[in-house]
Amino acid sequence: MVLLQGLKPIMLMVLVQITFVVVNVLYKMAINDGMSMRVATAYRLIFASAFTLPVALIFDTNNNNKPKITPRVLLLEFLCGLFGGTLFLNFYFAALALMPATFVLAILNLCPAVTFIMAITSGLEKLNLGAAAGKAKVIGTITGISGAMVLTFYKGKQIDTWSSSSRINLLHHVHGRDYGNKFLGFSYATASCCSFALWLNIQAKLNQEFPRHHTGTALMCTMAALQSTLFALSLDRDWASQWKLAWNIRLLTVAYSGIVTSGIVVNIIAWCVHMRGPLFCSVFNPLQLVLVAIAASFLLNENLYLGSVIGGVLIVIGLYTVLWGNSRETKHKIQIHTQLSEEITRDPLQVIVMSPQKQQQNSSSNSELPSS
Repeated sequence: MVLLQGLKPIMLMVLVQITFVVVNVLYKMAINDGMSMRVATAYRLIFASAFTLPVALIFDTNNNNKPKITPRVLLLEFLCGLFGGTLFLNFYFAALALMPATFVLAILNLCPAVTFIMAITSGLEKLNLGAAAGKAKVIGTITGISGAMVLTFYKGKQIDTWSSSSRINLLHHVHGRDYGNKFLGFSYATASCCSFALWLNIQAKLNQEFPRHHTGTALMCTMAALQSTLFALSLDRDWASQWKLAWNIRLLTVAYSGIVTSGIVVNIIAWCVHMRGPLFCSVFNPLQLVLVAIAASFLLNENLYLGSVIGGVLIVIGLYTVLWGNSRETKHKIQIHTQLSEEITRDPLQVIVMSPQKQQQNSSSNSELPSS
């Protein structure tokens, strides 16, 4: 029973990565079907909002000590919806329309390195090259960026993972497209990564001021749904071909991604973070890259090249190096805090309370002392 409890976060995080793989395959099919990714993003966040709002009302209503929703909280929720929902998803799907899913996911594994660079440039973190953790974060960042460069500019020879007869090509509609501007796809993927990193920093501030997870998720999804819908309406006004949903791959994609990914999976990740910490959850990100590479080559007829493998390996090495540096820094801070707590406990302040009679005796004895 104890072993099962210990394995539960691991099994859940593996399930989360499989869920994300399914989402990527569905979106590639929706893109191939001719669906606008701006409309898909709007519908996804609408479904997510419709799912998370009732959940927040059920679980957060009975909390008597709940913090209030202030204008500052609403501003932070708006920014979370903008960077963690609207911009992140629109940039991500724009990259997915131009590049293989494996490539886009490899770039997203640069998020810890991008977050580190943003923290340095904004002054939130100091560059400590004297410590092993600081060196690891710098080396990991450089390694990850080098992997992204290899992934973008070096193709190499094709790696045959499956025989042509064993592949299942789900992209067989007339809207299928060849991958075009690789540099533009890289730019979209990098912008998506930066948006996600900004969201993590804003979300950390929001968690301190508004620790109501279900309500916070619902507000973020609602803000992002409004933003994405306005953005999509300004560019996609073909109601018949883009906005109309039927019982097809488009409805399945937006409903699954909105309810399962943005609704259920977010709460699973939050539970795993609570149980094992954020570093534990980040370790599983490269698993999604491997699973998507397998699924894309088997189901989507995407070819795997040597440059993609080398770049992906460098990015994963950089990711784990940065995570190791973060782990060392966190352990060091915990040790310092523990030592200070032990010193305070070991040497407590002694407060001497004197009776009024004793105070009068001391004052009279002090008055008898000769003055210099």
